[in-house]
Amino acid sequence: MENKLEGVVENITFQAADGSFTVFRLKPDGEGGNVAVTGNFPPPLVGEQVCLTGNWVEHARYGRQFKANACRRLAPTSEKGIERFLASGAIKGIGSAMAARLVKHFGARTLEIIELHTHRLTEVEGIGSKKVEQIRKSYAEQTELKEVMLYLEMHGVTGAYAARIFACYGSDSIAVLETDPYRLAEEIKGIGFRIADQIAMAVGFDKGHPSRLAAGVQFALLMTGQAGHCCVPVETLVAETAKLLHNDETEIAKVVNEQISLGKLYTEDFHGMTLVYPRYLYRAERQVAERLQRLKDQAKPIDNIDSQALIADWETSTGVTLAEAQRDALAAALEHGVLVLTGGPGTGKTTTVKGILALLEQQGFKIVLGAPTGRAAKRLAETSGREASTIHRLLEAGGGLEEEPMFARDEDNPLDADVVIVDETSMMDMLLMSCFLQAVPDGCRVVLVGDVDQLPSVGPGSVLKDIIRSEAIPVVRLTEVFRQAGESMIVLNAHRINRGRLPEYGSLDFQFREIEGGDEAAQAIVELCKNELTQEGFDCWRDVQVLSPMHRQPCGVENLNRLLQAALNPPVEGKDYLQSTNQILRAGDKVMQTRNNYTKRVFNGDIGYILAISDGKVLVRYPEDDVVYEKGEYDELTLAYAMSVHKSQGSEYPVVIMPLTPGHHIMLQRNLLYTAVTRAKERVILLGAQTALNTAVISDRTRRRYSLLAERLRGEDLC
Repeated sequence: MENKLEGVVENITFQAADGSFTVFRLKPDGEGGNVAVTGNFPPPLVGEQVCLTGNWVEHARYGRQFKANACRRLAPTSEKGIERFLASGAIKGIGSAMAARLVKHFGARTLEIIELHTHRLTEVEGIGSKKVEQIRKSYAEQTELKEVMLYLEMHGVTGAYAARIFACYGSDSIAVLETDPYRLAEEIKGIGFRIADQIAMAVGFDKGHPSRLAAGVQFALLMTGQAGHCCVPVETLVAETAKLLHNDETEIAKVVNEQISLGKLYTEDFHGMTLVYPRYLYRAERQVAERLQRLKDQAKPIDNIDSQALIADWETSTGVTLAEAQRDALAAALEHGVLVLTGGPGTGKTTTVKGILALLEQQGFKIVLGAPTGRAAKRLAETSGREASTIHRLLEAGGGLEEEPMFARDEDNPLDADVVIVDETSMMDMLLMSCFLQAVPDGCRVVLVGDVDQLPSVGPGSVLKDIIRSEAIPVVRLTEVFRQAGESMIVLNAHRINRGRLPEYGSLDFQFREIEGGDEAAQAIVELCKNELTQEGFDCWRDVQVLSPMHRQPCGVENLNRLLQAALNPPVEGKDYLQSTNQILRAGDKVMQTRNNYTKRVFNGDIGYILAISDGKVLVRYPEDDVVYEKGEYDELTLAYAMSVHKSQGSEYPVVIMPLTPGHHIMLQRNLLYTAVTRAKERVILLGAQTALNTAVISDRTRRRYSLLAERLRGEDLC
């Protein structure tokens, strides 16, 4: 049974800028002390009288507190409460001194005067006509914001979204909520279709309302990008939308056809199949194909050279003996405008790139090196001996949305380069590849390097695979494993896995520890990181990375992060920490950026370490810079003691630990295990069930992502 608690807000301890979580101190009516209150709603105002509904809980560290499920705001009635409310800064133009003068002059009628008789404020010393207007406007905004909160709460929807809605629509907020709440999904960041639909259902919209059906189609289409597709067959879109909305497919099909006829959906007809695209991916896919064809055909020619002689001279000067495929790659880089170089671990990609660099520099070309992530760029710089940057830094990212990022470098302000070499190209999705190619000047050469057998990009498309599949761009595939690399069981087993064969284990550098239960495997991972590997001299923050196939379950990313944080960076008296919506962050934690932040110039997948937490700010050290996170930005960070295999792409770690349990069977597949194993330089430790390992090796069910990039590159007719 829920409890009720009423009192005056003493102070705000913590508030998320998006209104999703609040901690404050409340002085209950009739009691001497105050209590801690937590709630998933925007913060009330200091001095405000509130009525809370919820339960008392005992927190392991913070003691007894009231966990509120709902917060009803009551106007303060006592003079002291009114003064505290006004002194809180809630009303622009009124500070603590002004609040005291107002209450002294108007007493318990102060709020009534501000709301209904604002002109009388000039009776108070220090308030002129400009100040009166500022106070009137600010108080009106607070009143309207409360009305939006109340409106949502009256309809069974948390008021946590009120601040975002009011910031977007102002005094029109309630009108928008009543007439077309689905606008919220398109126009307010952080409010997607599901939240807009919840609001719409609460305010009385019918499940078959045209606005709902149209918004549902757009949402289902956007979900294709999250699933890795650039487009989907129209029948799939109809079926997925009908499933999402619980509506009849016939009705959804009518809406889809109507949006196609109105030009709101982008389509291509391919061999009798209609494929539907989100607008941004339709444009990106076409641009990638067009730019690759143009760059391939317009590279600056190199006259009167004997490529084989140049290659032989380089081999002699460096003492390197190249394999035939490596020589082919060097010759192709001199000849072609665009080249793809692919191959697994130990096949000599690094040596080949060094040779390409040397030969192109001999021709006087200005060469720029890039990679999709900071970790991959750092590796490229180390192996090449030259400066390398992330693609985002090369393009000078500066803002915009995830679907439409803003870069200073584009076709009107291209990169200053004659050659651009990109490593870990398998990680690049369609949108990033499009933005990159737009910034490559005509006549510039492009060399795309990557391992096509790894997992495809997290974002939409299988760009590297589709370029190779098109057979329209020159490709050199390195297959010979060199003896020095072949001495490593990691490299040998990576190639065994890629060929569908079980790895050989038993050596120190490649281990499989058979543990049946997920909880037991999770505890074994903690023991490995906390004790065994530490005693061997490994730094478990920097040298060891735990990778997991899934986010949930005992051996999922979320639980492993909680366990590893507790073991490796436990709470210590006096050590700074903060509570975000779903995790505790402490100074010393290993963290990952979870979305592209073009303003801070940190990007999805970047790994850093919390240097300090102070005054509600978090200072994170990344390889390229230190970044400060303010209140409301904490949710961009997640613990990174463990991460998904997808997030590890482009990185290399001395030690990789990976659980393989039957509960992960949905995700267990060959390219996932291959990608995880190839992240390790010195040691791989797999823990789990033999059946799970067998499943991962045998399963080669890589699902093709819907895209027409290969067909566009081949010049096939699309209409």
